[in-house]
Amino acid sequence: MSGRNYAPQELIELVTGALIASNTSPENAGAVARALIAAEIDGQKGHGLSRVAAYAAQARAGKVDGHAVPRMNRTRSASVMIDAAHGFAYPAFELATRELPGIARKTGIAAAGFTRSHHAGALGLVVERIAGAGMIGLMVSNSPHAMAAWGGKRGLLGTNPIAFAAPRAGKPPIVVDLALSEVARGKIMTAAQKGKPIPEGWAMDADGHPTTDAAAALTGTLVPIGGPKGAALGLMVEILSAALTGANLAFQASSFFNAEGAPPGIGQFMLVIDPTAFGGDAAAERLEQLAGAIEGEEGARLPGTSRLALREAAARDGVFVEDAAVDRTIAIISSSRG
Repeated sequence: MSGRNYAPQELIELVTGALIASNTSPENAGAVARALIAAEIDGQKGHGLSRVAAYAAQARAGKVDGHAVPRMNRTRSASVMIDAAHGFAYPAFELATRELPGIARKTGIAAAGFTRSHHAGALGLVVERIAGAGMIGLMVSNSPHAMAAWGGKRGLLGTNPIAFAAPRAGKPPIVVDLALSEVARGKIMTAAQKGKPIPEGWAMDADGHPTTDAAAALTGTLVPIGGPKGAALGLMVEILSAALTGANLAFQASSFFNAEGAPPGIGQFMLVIDPTAFGGDAAAERLEQLAGAIEGEEGARLPGTSRLALREAAARDGVFVEDAAVDRTIAIISSSRG
């Protein structure tokens, strides 16, 4: 596996350049690049550089509007709707994380629905920004059909991730980020790009049979985490992120992985909670009691802690990236120059 370490900013500039070369505004390209490289640093490679080629192709084809400007409409005192305007989701998320904490400080709680949106990427990074503002964040997203309802064979639900973050005084926030399929579809995409098999228990092929072939898995369905419990949670996410917001349901949405068809038009739902509105200053104390008990238990760890070591290593040594991933990104820039 040939490659080398890159400074994070070097990778951000490379991805930004590829997206600008693919009919995307500099502002939007920067927002996307920051999100993808943050995911790459955190080890979420299925939401990192592996997405650049598909994103760029969709922007060139108009399946995603690289120049879209998200718009926020205040629907009630503590609720907003954000129209991503068939653009990339990340600028809409940046808008929400700027605006919702301020609303929650006044109302105790704030919520945002997102419509006409796109791939949500590593949602944990979004709610982590909310926790950085002293708030508790909860966010869900639907995605194009990839998972069957329990007992079925046809893809009706997406991988439908859930992310949660809670602030800690003087310490990094607790971050939970998980897809409701046994594995995120991005990991299967990465395996398919490398021609590698996937473990048993991750996916079914188009005929509903278990498969270890990554390419066959991309045309089939993913196995829900925890069996029927994961499928039920997937339904909950579908209701909150799409049925509630007016976004496309999973089986109505086009693929994130190619430039064919109409925009995916999926949705997200974000909840921001001011802890002091419910438990006062004692809320933070109770959270620390809980976190401390987990940290004090031999062998136990809080979720999301592995990202901290990865970030330290990236800041110190850079991010290791395979040559093929960089070459694909450079080729996007070169092709635009004719």
